[in-house]
Amino acid sequence: MAGPRVLLLIPPLTQLNTPYPSVAYLTGFLRAQGVSCEQADLGIEMVLRLFSRDGLQALFEAVRARAPVPREACGMLANEQRYLETVDRVVAFLQGGNPAFATEILRRNTLPKGPRFKGRGRFRPSVAVEDRARQWATFYLEDLADLTQAVVSPYFALSRYGEHLARSASSFDPLAKALAEPLSITDRFMLDALNAHLARVHPDLVGLSVPFPGNLFGAFRIAQELKKQWPGIAVALGGGYVNTELRRVADPRVFDYVDFITLDDGEAPLLALVERVAGGRSLASLRRTFCRIDGRVRFIDGAGEKRVVAPAACPTYRGLHLTRYLTILDTTNPMHRLWSEGHWNKLTVAHGCYWKQCTFCDVGLDYIARYEPTPTDRLVGHIEQLIRETGRNGFHFVDEAAPPAGLKAMALALLERDIAIRWWGNIRFEEAFSADLCRLLAASGCIAVSAGLETASDRLLEKMKKGISLDQTAWVTASFRRAGILVHAYLMYGFPSETLQETVDALERVRRLFAADLLQSAFWHRFTATAHSPIGLDPSRHGIRIIGPRFQGFAENDLEHRDDAGSTPDWIGAGLRRSMWNFIEGRGLTMDVREWFDEPLPKPRVPAGWLHHVLRRQARVQDDPAAERRLVWLGTSPVYQKGSKAGRQARLSIFTSDLPRPVAVRGEAATWLAEVLDASRPTKDRAGVYPRFQDTIVAFPGGRRAFDSFVRGRVWQEVRRAGLLLV
Repeated sequence: MAGPRVLLLIPPLTQLNTPYPSVAYLTGFLRAQGVSCEQADLGIEMVLRLFSRDGLQALFEAVRARAPVPREACGMLANEQRYLETVDRVVAFLQGGNPAFATEILRRNTLPKGPRFKGRGRFRPSVAVEDRARQWATFYLEDLADLTQAVVSPYFALSRYGEHLARSASSFDPLAKALAEPLSITDRFMLDALNAHLARVHPDLVGLSVPFPGNLFGAFRIAQELKKQWPGIAVALGGGYVNTELRRVADPRVFDYVDFITLDDGEAPLLALVERVAGGRSLASLRRTFCRIDGRVRFIDGAGEKRVVAPAACPTYRGLHLTRYLTILDTTNPMHRLWSEGHWNKLTVAHGCYWKQCTFCDVGLDYIARYEPTPTDRLVGHIEQLIRETGRNGFHFVDEAAPPAGLKAMALALLERDIAIRWWGNIRFEEAFSADLCRLLAASGCIAVSAGLETASDRLLEKMKKGISLDQTAWVTASFRRAGILVHAYLMYGFPSETLQETVDALERVRRLFAADLLQSAFWHRFTATAHSPIGLDPSRHGIRIIGPRFQGFAENDLEHRDDAGSTPDWIGAGLRRSMWNFIEGRGLTMDVREWFDEPLPKPRVPAGWLHHVLRRQARVQDDPAAERRLVWLGTSPVYQKGSKAGRQARLSIFTSDLPRPVAVRGEAATWLAEVLDASRPTKDRAGVYPRFQDTIVAFPGGRRAFDSFVRGRVWQEVRRAGLLLV
């Protein structure tokens, strides 16, 4: 399609290390349809303008113009010249340039040190010099961000912009009030970048992606500028926050800023808008889109057209200038830092969630409820395309929960095609993640997984309909860790009917998982009833009462509730967060968990041997010949010597790096195993076809009884250890 020009924007502010993938997906889709489409991340452009010599000069001038100046700001003003002399080099270092500057950063007088440095200058001996320097450079930028927020731009933070305006924003009034305020220094930096792109692209349609609450204010500031200075351009709003929070938007004032609000997957609604702007589609035939007609908000969904799911296209990062992004390092924890370190190409193994039963989750919304796995060939093709485009082989799979079967198929395809990547993603603590599947994922490049444990209480897990148990979670984390894969757990507190005893017991179990190195990172957040979850839709069934907020025409998602059966006071959150911050740094793992809190709590009631007994039970699980599994050989090429007429037996030798001697198999079993391993190796022509475990048993010399004896012996266990997987 030729015609309208489209500009897709990421408003301030998300991560600083890599672009949020929403506009990359939409740009890839529109270009595949022949639409002229450009993209830009105004968040990183605003930040880079602020953290430059010219930007800091403007910042310090604005600070001096305010009175009174906070005491901490006075100290930073005194160091203005040192900030101006170092800021460009610090930013270049965080962008990956001039690694030799790391040593200079750590010298005593190189960087001015503001409040963020207090008590945070010591490192463990194992922390590399470059990581120490990145942390100090991060503290340096955080000091400048704090100064910006405290004195001249109250909505600015390093990874969000005016976030509080979008939280529980049932009314448009707070946002409208903020938009009526004079432009801040960061607003001006953002709008300067916007106007430069508009002058370059001359778009007919601008799309604003709002994935999080911290992008909403920036999106409306941009829309406000567009309506004032570029009134002929159509403006559309979409993204994750919109899909969740703005499904009932009814306030006509919203459309003083934007012309359209699209829901759910953006591809089909956005393409319909492009066709509308081109004059080829009527207003009544838009797809899943809000607009204002005759002063009233209307929702239009195709005027009876059958809903069409847009074909998946490979995202593209062209236009986003990946070398400009910053690696911010607020912790040296190897799992936690993945969110803020370096660029990750973003893909999904499947659309939606294959489980979709959790009572706290918005399981009725399209992006969760409609489960569609991506065909493996297409997924691997997108991986290869992004490697060619970006020159980067790191991938973050941003699924609701990546399905085990899909990950297995992807891992085999990567190994078959000899595609070397590093990847991580979100999963469920599903029992399907066996020790062997985890080894296969690691061999394909998996370095880390994150998953929602939510609570370390079996009673609450059952109420949540998580479909997992504590013991199962421990087994799964142990399987990942034995494979060398890092594990992060999402946790919540304050679930309906939760008691203080259960909260303390949950923290104690989490502590033990950390102490056993089965978890490397975790994060606690307080339970919130949401409008589209089973709990929010039927609160009385789950023992709570919704007490607000009253919907006033704008956002609707987070609900205030009263729990008559539970008792989780607000103050407990500070202790839980404090404990996690220390656990991920390896501190306090032998302390009584009650010491993290300022108020008295009951003693944990977790049996002393809980984790030990759970892992022992897992270790006793034997290979089950009846299981429907396939054999995959990841080891080195074995050396096979045929037998001779002189009576010498056939011999198979398998060499590994972690066994003191080669694994030796003799006789007819050696011939059998040589054939099995050859048929099980991932190769280019394998195409996912691997021998069934049950079928190989039939061919074992001596039959089933002989195989049962062989599989219980030392040689079979060594072959398994050397790389023979059952998946």
